[in-house]
Amino acid sequence: MAKGDIQTAPGTGLVGKLTPDQKEFLKEMWAEIFQISDSSNLNVSNDASSAAANSETASVKSKTSTAKKGWFGTAKSAPVAAEPASARINIAEIGLPVDQLPRKWNVTNGVNMLLKAFKWRLDDDIEEVKAKNEEDLNEKYRGFKLQLDMGKSYVHGTDKEGRPVVYINVRLHKPSDQDVKALEKFTVYVMETGRLMIQPPVETACLVFDMTGFGLANMDYHFVKFIVSCFEAYYPESLGILVIHRAPFVFWGVWKVIEPWLDPVVASKIRFTRSDKELTEIIDPNHLPVKYEGGKDQYEYKYIPVVAGENDRMKDTETKERLLEEWKAIMWKFEALTREWIACKKTEGARAEDVIEAERLALTKDLRVAYYQLDPYIRSRNLYHRSEHPVLQADGSSIWTYKN
Repeated sequence: MAKGDIQTAPGTGLVGKLTPDQKEFLKEMWAEIFQISDSSNLNVSNDASSAAANSETASVKSKTSTAKKGWFGTAKSAPVAAEPASARINIAEIGLPVDQLPRKWNVTNGVNMLLKAFKWRLDDDIEEVKAKNEEDLNEKYRGFKLQLDMGKSYVHGTDKEGRPVVYINVRLHKPSDQDVKALEKFTVYVMETGRLMIQPPVETACLVFDMTGFGLANMDYHFVKFIVSCFEAYYPESLGILVIHRAPFVFWGVWKVIEPWLDPVVASKIRFTRSDKELTEIIDPNHLPVKYEGGKDQYEYKYIPVVAGENDRMKDTETKERLLEEWKAIMWKFEALTREWIACKKTEGARAEDVIEAERLALTKDLRVAYYQLDPYIRSRNLYHRSEHPVLQADGSSIWTYKN
């Protein structure tokens, strides 16, 4: 097994559940990140809307600077850990401009994957999906809003593990109905919205691909490849379970083509259900829409269009800058503490590791609060904000309403 390759035991690998080896590997990855930051002597303004969102689901995944020119500007110096033994990262090989490194970081299971995911977020302008409302996105990407109108995919409720459930009605998909890019942007829209609904300590989502009525006319290999890339590289470890529900006979020929594309980790999270009764083993009947036999929730999806003036706060640049500075101040503290955490067992007289970890955990909670105060000034409202019973709350929590 190569250095840095750690087998994740059941129940570990998540916030507060790291094995000692995983913890040391995480420290080494942080040291790599700081090495890139410090050696590049960066001084780039921050775009918080993506970087801040990373603090929503991980207590060990944030970046700022307190030494040299850091992720978000200059701050007071702090101890810098010794250069780790692992190989240096080749930024040029990845094709990521060094001067953009601080802007939209997305932590994954390895620094190389992190950088590639980060580059994808820059190249595909993921911030656009969050900053623009659905009408504006539809003007640029033909067919974007069609996905919302028909309910091709939506999020509703949680499964028995507390994971938000994303329903995908495959029979509604026709490749020619929308531009390829519109479908990709819609997928990102659902992913970025779904991330807001993942509530600590839960870190993953449940996807239900409803194959009822599926035919070959619904098959879209390009889309399948894109969504596989999302789960494996762009939103890694965000998938808890993927349910393929009621797949007809014609699907199994398609599955033989798709299966080899899947990473073993993603493939291990796939479950096939043939009946609605099997679906209730994953989703509580009280949370399952009545369209599925055994479901007791009277919920029916309906798209609620953009409301005039709902994003006026995004024009309030003064408040936005104030909240941004407050968020960045907490991030600076987090980075300083993370540097201390990396070095705590290597420095004589260092503070106890468990004390530092408790302080880091407390700071991540502060980061979450600060981010959601900033959120309406950097993110457009969506249907989960404007529904009759809004799911997304101002404090970052999600409240689901079930009609039983």
